[in-house]
Amino acid sequence: QVQLVESGGGLVQAGGSLRLSCAASGRTFSRYNMGWFRQAPGKEREFVARISWSSGSTYYADSVKGRFTISRDKAKNTVYLQMNSLKPEDTAVYYCAADENYSGTYYRHYNYWGQGTQVTVSS
Repeated sequence: QVQLVESGGGLVQAGGSLRLSCAASGRTFSRYNMGWFRQAPGKEREFVARISWSSGSTYYADSVKGRFTISRDKAKNTVYLQMNSLKPEDTAVYYCAADENYSGTYYRHYNYWGQGTQVTVSS
């Protein structure tokens, strides 16, 4: 049973930084793709970033490219999302996701999800 537990959300002023963590357990994740998604009130869940657990290759949404960095620590089975230069429009619940076969950006294709962590950016 795959378990993903996010942490690190909170309230920050525009221009500030936060680091989200996603602790993964229950499987060997060597062949998994790990993604971060976010969902603002009244909006559909959207892709933020993705990393291949094995190769470390990454992919970002245009809206966060250059500001956010996804990484993983194999020893800790943890994926991170470093968020810099935060904007009010980054306010959302952020979710960690995992899938063994899918590496794209469509959230419905990811099989495993965490419970989410709230990020609020004030102007």
